[in-house]
Amino acid sequence: MYSSTVLEHLENPRNVGELADATIRGESFNPVCGDRMTLTLRVSAGTISDARFLVDGCPPSIAAGSMLTVLLINSDLDGAERLTPRRLSEELEQLPRHKEHCAILAIDALRSALAQLKLHAAEEI
Repeated sequence: MYSSTVLEHLENPRNVGELADATIRGESFNPVCGDRMTLTLRVSAGTISDARFLVDGCPPSIAAGSMLTVLLINSDLDGAERLTPRRLSEELEQLPRHKEHCAILAIDALRSALAQLKLHAAEEI
């Protein structure tokens, strides 16, 4: 049912928790299934130097949050903005069709964080 990559991220999730000194925080919520994700990022000079996630949801949401942080760490902001649910699902070797919403949840948390970062940058001008 799940790919070997999804199972690996379920058994050994990466970057679980919150960054106490995060630059920005993003959150997402799926009202249909009740899954919730929080993503904290440390950003410096246009690069995401660290990322952590917390999720209250189904196992594929854990895998999606874990893989998202792996993709984000040491990524530039432009690369982070180009991430899509489809790309995240592909990196996980495809989520089952009925679990694709887990990739959307993770990317929505990322978009929330990036929007907050842009808002803070605009306030500093």
